[in-house]
Amino acid sequence: MNNYKNNLDFKVRSYNFTLGVMKLIEALPNKKLYWSLGDQLFRSAGSIGANIIEAKADSSKKEFINFYQISLKSANETKYWLCLIRDSKCGNIELAKKLLIEAEELSKIIAASVLTLKGKR
Repeated sequence: MNNYKNNLDFKVRSYNFTLGVMKLIEALPNKKLYWSLGDQLFRSAGSIGANIIEAKADSSKKEFINFYQISLKSANETKYWLCLIRDSKCGNIELAKKLLIEAEELSKIIAASVLTLKGKR
């Protein structure tokens, strides 16, 4: 039962993370440059949770691991976009910093899961 709770917590956490990213994007300046940045950020952030959900629907362990690896890549990409927002000092910098911390934690959870699934841990 504890494993189910942890999985549910992780899904909720990644969902709430994406909602936070949406709020951050809303605070970006209304300029073409930030539209592109916001679009990339939303795609990568949304992909984290979406791929975790998709993994649960798959049948083989190999496919399950593959979706987790895609989720990890998306989490790492998301950190890149969040760093650009933080360092360009546009929008809500404090929220960007908080989201960057959460993206790092999500990355660590996913990476540990991938290692466990591959039997390397």
